[in-house]
Amino acid sequence: MKPLAGRVRVLFIIVFVLFVLLGIKALDIFYGPNSFSAGGEKTFYISRGQTFPSIVDSLETNGIIRSRAEFVFVGKFLGGTNRIQIGKYIPASGISNYDLFVMIRDGLGAHLITVTIPEGLISRVQARILARAIGIDSARYIHLVNDETLAHSLGIESHSLEGYLFPETYKFYWQQDEKDVIVRLVDQFKFLYSDSLQARAKDFGWTTNQVMTLASIVEGEAVLDAERRTISGVYHNRLRKGMRLEADPTIRFLIEDGRRRVLYSDLQTENPYNTYRNKGLPPGPVNNPGRSSIFAALYPENNNYIFFVANGNGGHWFSTNYSDHMRHVRRFRKNRALGAAQ
Repeated sequence: MKPLAGRVRVLFIIVFVLFVLLGIKALDIFYGPNSFSAGGEKTFYISRGQTFPSIVDSLETNGIIRSRAEFVFVGKFLGGTNRIQIGKYIPASGISNYDLFVMIRDGLGAHLITVTIPEGLISRVQARILARAIGIDSARYIHLVNDETLAHSLGIESHSLEGYLFPETYKFYWQQDEKDVIVRLVDQFKFLYSDSLQARAKDFGWTTNQVMTLASIVEGEAVLDAERRTISGVYHNRLRKGMRLEADPTIRFLIEDGRRRVLYSDLQTENPYNTYRNKGLPPGPVNNPGRSSIFAALYPENNNYIFFVANGNGGHWFSTNYSDHMRHVRRFRKNRALGAAQ
């Protein structure tokens, strides 16, 4: 009996030791630190449709996890590998497999990304910026911008949301839904376009869409803030006189690459937005103007100018009659020719 009792005792000790060792190993697998070689923090992204194996590939490639097999084991044990949250994550060196998996499964600690959208951009350029910065689908963004039903549901009485995507610095999550992004930009516009500005528009007998259309033209023309109200005054004068606006920004809106110089042939385009062929304001905004241009559209300078041309230094020469205007045009062309020759 004694030898049997001794063997049982030895077996018990072996099992106990194995159990302790397995426990220690399990604790290490779940809670042991993933230390990055460079220390500090590392950034990685999880995108829409990305599978758990591909996420693990990314973590392994970036040196964030020490063992692929161990991290997969933790994920399978805890469950939820099929509902990993998209986002930008910045884990610190020393994070455990447990904390890292829970972070991405539950979206804990997903970081906001700062994006600056400059004034005067059309929606397709905004889409490219947002696609690079936060990984949105640029095609879906543009589709939603041009969805008249969506525009009306957001209280915008226009055929699209072009003009109402307010330029500002925002914080978004990685691959935030395109509609959510658009709503945020439109809400920022509505916050700016206060009751007092709406009352000012009524003084002119203008709709919000007319205000934003002129504001977008001013935005497209003005380089110097000091000239915005002056340029607005020119366009108000031309509208009162029944003259065509002949505004280059409306032509650039029709050009696929709106950054190139407007050509004479572009002015012949048959389109409601072509203000060289049609009187009055075009059907809607031709870019997304900022605060200063919106105020300029509503508070134009009281002047008698009806013409202006670029002076080559970021500003413009303004004139009240055609002969002075043509003199400025010839001066501009001469200066441009001299600059090209140098």
